[in-house]
Amino acid sequence: MNERTLVLVKPDGVQRLLVGRILQRYEDRGLKIVGLKLVLINRDLAERHYAIHSERPFFRGLVDFISSAPLVAAVLEGPNAVAVVRAVNGATRPAEAAPGTIRGDFALETAQNLVHASDSIDTAAQELALWFTPAELFDYDRDVDRWVLAPED
Repeated sequence: MNERTLVLVKPDGVQRLLVGRILQRYEDRGLKIVGLKLVLINRDLAERHYAIHSERPFFRGLVDFISSAPLVAAVLEGPNAVAVVRAVNGATRPAEAAPGTIRGDFALETAQNLVHASDSIDTAAQELALWFTPAELFDYDRDVDRWVLAPED
């Protein structure tokens, strides 16, 4: 069964010209982009996105950073999309991220770790509702899927 998950290429990824390379990693894995946009978010959306961390000492820094410059928001779809995206991203702390992952290959510090991804199906549903309207998400067939996905019974 397909899942949908949110990915944000954070301002550091955009500023470092890594958007294409990052999105390619998800597509290379077989995930399908069903929503994509470049946005400069306001503090209200940043605070709602990181609300779970509102009592943590680093909350203000998260909000300041994510709203400091444009970012790319993407919705990716595929079997086990939440887990697959998190595996492609690598550990939150770049020093612990395996080589071959986005953070393992491109990031040095946790505060600038290039990407955000939903951590569960429930979180993905909440985050997708914050970032995308239903009209901004697309269902479409890809010819390559017959070579990437197992046939349905």
